[in-house]
Amino acid sequence: MASKPSNASGATAKAGPKPLLAADRIRKTAREMFYRDGIRAVGVDAIVNQAGVTKPSLYRSFSSKDELAAAYLRDYDAEFWARFDAACAAHPGDPHAQLLDYLSGLATRAVANGYRGCGLTNAAVEYPEPEHPARAVAVEHKLQLRRRLNEMALGMGARDPAALADGLLLLIEGAFVSSQLFGEGGPAARVADMADKLIQAHRAG
Repeated sequence: MASKPSNASGATAKAGPKPLLAADRIRKTAREMFYRDGIRAVGVDAIVNQAGVTKPSLYRSFSSKDELAAAYLRDYDAEFWARFDAACAAHPGDPHAQLLDYLSGLATRAVANGYRGCGLTNAAVEYPEPEHPARAVAVEHKLQLRRRLNEMALGMGARDPAALADGLLLLIEGAFVSSQLFGEGGPAARVADMADKLIQAHRAG
């Protein structure tokens, strides 16, 4: 029986991971730099140099830096909901436990080195112009988060679901921002505990 082809060392040859396409390298690099340094602070030249691509290749994939920023935020939005939905899936039918699971993860991330809050919140602060593509993505995300929190507050049996949802949203946004001021040992580490107390107060009586 014929033997399998092998390499010089006798091991079966294996293909390595496929290199990222230029557009994917640009997207990945922009994600890292925009989150760390802010969107306005990072120029196109810095992105293409870091990604190891040419400026024309960037503009073939993204019509402008603004569209690249919007793409970064759409990716960030997807990452956020992946974490949020994973917490929900871990506790079927229990929105209280679902939310506390997500917030426990946030409390850990928010006091870790290199955490820069929520990229979508940061973008909304950077771009006050309502028509800016980056702001549009950020605003839609926050509206969706408010809707989800309202649904969860209803499921928790809150006396005033809208008020509870808004209180939870304020806590979450406070964690995103305060984490950038205090870092390790900061108040963001308490976000799950504070949310639990708020939920209990809205369900009491």
